[in-house]
Amino acid sequence: MSFNHHYCRNEAEVRSKLVVHYLLPKLGYSPNSWYEEVTIRNIRLDFLILSKPIVSNQTKINLTRSLIIETKHPKENLDNHVRKFNIYLHSISVKYGVLTNGKDLRIYQRVSSPGLSRGLFPNSLKLLFRCSGNDIDNNIANIKALIGKDSLRKNNRKTSKVATSNTSTINKPQAKQSMKTIAVYHNKGGVGKTTTVVNLAAALSKKGKKVLVIDLDSQANTTFATGLVKFDDEFDDYIEKANVSHIIGFSESYPIKDIKRTSDFCSPTVDIIPAHISLMEKENRLNQLASINFILLEKLKEVKDQYDIVLIDTPPSLNLYARIALITAEYLLIPSDLKPFANQGLVNVKNFIKDINATKKVINQKPLEIIGVLPCKISTHAKFVQHTLPKQLSKITNKYSLPLLSTTIFQREDLAKCSDAVQLVGEIEIPDPRSVLDYSPNSKSSQEFENLATEVLKKIGVA
Repeated sequence: MSFNHHYCRNEAEVRSKLVVHYLLPKLGYSPNSWYEEVTIRNIRLDFLILSKPIVSNQTKINLTRSLIIETKHPKENLDNHVRKFNIYLHSISVKYGVLTNGKDLRIYQRVSSPGLSRGLFPNSLKLLFRCSGNDIDNNIANIKALIGKDSLRKNNRKTSKVATSNTSTINKPQAKQSMKTIAVYHNKGGVGKTTTVVNLAAALSKKGKKVLVIDLDSQANTTFATGLVKFDDEFDDYIEKANVSHIIGFSESYPIKDIKRTSDFCSPTVDIIPAHISLMEKENRLNQLASINFILLEKLKEVKDQYDIVLIDTPPSLNLYARIALITAEYLLIPSDLKPFANQGLVNVKNFIKDINATKKVINQKPLEIIGVLPCKISTHAKFVQHTLPKQLSKITNKYSLPLLSTTIFQREDLAKCSDAVQLVGEIEIPDPRSVLDYSPNSKSSQEFENLATEVLKKIGVA
C-alpha cells in the first residue's frame, strides 16, 4: 500500500489516510498499541502510540517509550505549530513526536533545555527527519528506523533506568475536580475584558479543559468575538430568541443546555451562552424579580459535571448583570490597562466586592476570591516597559492592595487582527473571528495567553 498526499484534503483525511491506514501499520503498530484523541496530563493529543500494548489490568504507561503524532490541515504551515508541539513533548515527557499535515512530515526528538525550568523550552527540539508527502513512500524505511515499533523499544532501552520514574496513569478513574466559575470584571470599559475572556477560554480548552463562556454584557462583544453572529440583517437575528436573558429571567425554564451554543472560534471548541442588545431594555423588568441574583447560580449546578471552567464576561458597570456575575462566581479576574481612570475604578471594584460578599454570606456562599489584576492592553514600547510599567504595576499592590498576576498581555497586532478575521466565500467576506492561539499560534500574544491559563489554573487549584 502506498500513500498519496493529494488524497488528503483536510485534517480528518490526514489522520485517517496517512496515520491510521498507512503510517501506523507500516511502522508495525497494532490497533491495541495506539490511542486517538487521548488526554494525558491535561493535554489533548491526536495520537499516542506505545511501543508495547497495554494489558487489560495495567494502569501505568511509560511515556518515554511512547510516540505522539499531531496532525494539521494540509494548508497549515507546520512552522506555526512547532512551539506548541515542543511544549507537548516536554510537558508529558515523550521523547519522539511526528508533526504532519500530509504534505510535510517531520520527526522531532525532545532534548533537555536550560529554559525548561522557566517554562520557555528554547531550542529544545531536535529535527531528526523531514520529507515531503510525495517522498513518504520512498523514505518509509528511514522513518521506521527512527520511530518504528522495534526501533522505539531499542532507542528507549538506553533510558530504561530513568524511565521508571517517568510513568503516567492511563484509563484509571480519577476524582472529578469541581467546576470552577470565574468572573472577568472591571467597571472601567476598554481595558481588554472581552479579549481576555475569549482568548483565556481558548487557552484553557487547549489544555484539555471543558469550558463554558457566559456573556452577560448587553454589548455582546464576547458573542461577536466567538463568531456566533452569523446573520447580516436584524430580521434574521436568532440570538434574540435564545440568549442569557432567558436563563436568568426564567427560573423554571430555559436550562443552560437549551441556550448554549458551540463555537469553533478556537480548537477544541467551547460552549457559549450568548448575550443580546435587548438585555439593556430588559434590565428594569428583571430587577423586579426577587430571585434574579441567584438564578444563574442555581442553573449552573445542573451542568457542574459537564464543565471544568466557567468564564463570565461582565458589563463595565455596577449594574444588575455585573452583580449576577459576581454573585455566581467563585473567583474574580480583573483586567486593567493600568491607566489612571482604570486605577481609580479599582476603588469601585473593591467596594462592589464587599457588597457582593455580604450577599454571598447570606446565602452561605464563600466570599469572592480575587485571582488578581491582569495587566492588559499594555504598550510594547521599550522605554515604557522599562521605566513606566514597573511603576504602574507597583501601584496595584502598594496603593490598591490587590494581588497582581505575573502574566502581562501586551497590545500586539495579532491580538487586534484575530477578532476581525474574515472568510472569503466567493466575493463575499464572512466574519470568522479566531482566538489568537488559533489565528497566530506561534505569536507572542499566543504565548502570553498560554501563560495566563497556566497561572489561572494554578491560582484556582486546578491541575
